[in-house]
Amino acid sequence: MNSNKLIDYKIFIPALIIVVGISLQFAMYESESLALLNRVFDYIVDVFSWGYLWYGVILVIAGLYLSFSKYGQVVLGDPNEKPRFSLFEYASILIAMGVGSTIMRTGMLEWTNVANDPPAGVEPGSSEAILWGNAYSMFMWSFQVFAIFVMIAPAMAYILHVKKRPLMRISEASRVVFGDKFTDGFGGRLLDVLFLVSILSGAAVTLGLGAPIITHNISALFNIDVTFMLTLAVTVVWVVLFSISAYVGIEKGIKRLSTLNMYLAGIFGLFILIAGPGVFILNYFTDSVSHLASNYLTMSLNTDSVYEGGASHIQSNTVFWFAYSATWAMLHSVFAAKISQGRTIKEMILTYFMAPTVLSWIATGVLGGLGVHRYLEGDMGILDYVENNEQMSAIPEILGTLPLGQVAIVAFMIIALIFLTTTLDSTTYTIAAYTSTKDMSKNEPSGLLRVISAAVIAGLALVLMQIGGLPPLEVVSGLMGLPIIAIQFILIYAAIKMIDQDEAWKHNVRK
Repeated sequence: MNSNKLIDYKIFIPALIIVVGISLQFAMYESESLALLNRVFDYIVDVFSWGYLWYGVILVIAGLYLSFSKYGQVVLGDPNEKPRFSLFEYASILIAMGVGSTIMRTGMLEWTNVANDPPAGVEPGSSEAILWGNAYSMFMWSFQVFAIFVMIAPAMAYILHVKKRPLMRISEASRVVFGDKFTDGFGGRLLDVLFLVSILSGAAVTLGLGAPIITHNISALFNIDVTFMLTLAVTVVWVVLFSISAYVGIEKGIKRLSTLNMYLAGIFGLFILIAGPGVFILNYFTDSVSHLASNYLTMSLNTDSVYEGGASHIQSNTVFWFAYSATWAMLHSVFAAKISQGRTIKEMILTYFMAPTVLSWIATGVLGGLGVHRYLEGDMGILDYVENNEQMSAIPEILGTLPLGQVAIVAFMIIALIFLTTTLDSTTYTIAAYTSTKDMSKNEPSGLLRVISAAVIAGLALVLMQIGGLPPLEVVSGLMGLPIIAIQFILIYAAIKMIDQDEAWKHNVRK
């Protein structure tokens, strides 16, 4: 087949035009756009906070139901075949995809946002506020978020590995609900375009927000200013890395990078414990887990309904976090579906529930514990960095207090860079698989198409970083979660309906 025919332009081009059009409008009127979008988002927080909070809880319940009911034993593929990846490889890929470099930013600094703006009745900057901060950092990477990421995957994996449908698309998974006329017509195409719009915009935001994690550490390391040329150089290196990884495929690219980064992250964490305030970090981690366990339901369902005042950071950020996660839900689920061949539905869901959660809590405990220790010891005004919008500058300042501080900064950058690479690698893989006209039940997406996807994302992010428009696009990515929530529940129903029609819980199970 000619490479020019590998892309389904009917969904790729409209999605690209929509993202570029929206981004350019935001870039031209960045401050006005951001003000308008924030007003819209604040309205949603006021009116629909309860809905987003229950949405996360209901998805966790749905995940547990699918896992421990008759549906959980259904094998995604031939019941006699072995899973494509070992459990460690599989979990590593899901972790790299699920948390990426964002955990390194939120793990070290998210507690500061809560410490400055704690829940009702808690004094800002107090020891209680700091404890709330790290517990909330863990909560951000807990079961609700990973339920949001994975709950479309059962339907997508079922059509791909069991029913052997050639197109790995949201529209195809919903065929059992909407019928052939909708799926093959405008309705199906609209669903697929919505998927691509959410992924292209979300990927551009991730690239734009991820680059400062690297550039600010380079700035501190070499005592140079953070300029657009530095950002451009970092982005070019980054794009080359994930283009190479994307081109060589999952086995030689994403899998190897993901497993390598698990080892590197483990070594880096041990270094911080040994060279840094290890006893304090372990004590603070224990206190944070205890505080989280005691207040998990409060964080999950609290709307501050009887508190007279504005929403605290926990309330407003949880709504945004769930909404923003929803825009990534289709990407995570499509990718998880592709790599879950040979796994049961139970294995897929519970691995996504547990592996990224455990890794995130450990990372938050170590990185957040280091930051809190430096704050309590009076070594630096970390909260002032946050109040002055200089969060990224705080990271190298904190790492620099360790013995071999410069080595620690370099190690942090390498791990962050690999996490960013695997996140965008899996993103380009999913876009290529989604827009491909090849049979995805039998083939891998074209390497060329994945490189093209990488170039489009990088180009869009660089333009927005240079001319503005990235902050509004981030808010839009969060707002786009609303229609995707409806799609999630439709596809959960579709998975159950397809399995019941085929009685797969009888026939497609391990003997």
